[in-house]
Parts: sequence; C-alpha cells; structure tokens
Amino acid sequence: MGLLRDIFSKKTEEELEVPVDEEAKKPVMVRVETLRDFVDIERITRLLKDGSIVFLKTRDIQRKDLGEFQNCVQKLKRVSSQMGFDIAGTEEGYLLVTPAFSKIAR
Repeated sequence: MGLLRDIFSKKTEEELEVPVDEEAKKPVMVRVETLRDFVDIERITRLLKDGSIVFLKTRDIQRKDLGEFQNCVQKLKRVSSQMGFDIAGTEEGYLLVTPAFSKIAR
C-alpha cells in the first residue's frame, strides 16, 4: 500500500509548448465610393461595419440636389454617432467615414 500511495502522491507536471498560430490580420480596405442618393447610405454603412474606411465623392449629388445631399449627410452623422464611426468633410466635396477602430485627425 505504501508504494501505491507514493506513486499517486507524486505530482508529475509536464510542460507542453503549443505553437500559437497568429491570426492572419485582415488588411484595412480604403474604399472610394460615390454618394449618388439616399439609398447608398445602407451600402456605405455595411462597408463600415465590415471594417473599411470609406472615401465618398459627393460633388455630383451636391450639384444635382443639395437637399438630398444634406439628408444623406444627416443620416450618415446619425449612423456614425450610433455605431462609433467618425466622419469628416473636405472642401473639395468628399466625405471621409471611418469605422470605430480609427479616428480622423482634425
């Protein structure tokens, strides 16, 4: 009995080194898109949720229908606020919208 007690009371610890596969990091995509009308906001939101940075051309919609453009910008601002996205406009007629993991330096 003493022999069995000695065998079971001995703590055997083995160290096993498991190789860790580092996840392949998904590259951040920068998408250049054109904002044509209000319907495009849904597509742009999906791109941002997928982790893309979106550079929007807005000059055409600004020239065609300023009211529609303002509605689009308001919707993008609301969505950005809810989802943690960041949004900024340029004088050249572009909007830059980034996902929650990045911020725009102003």
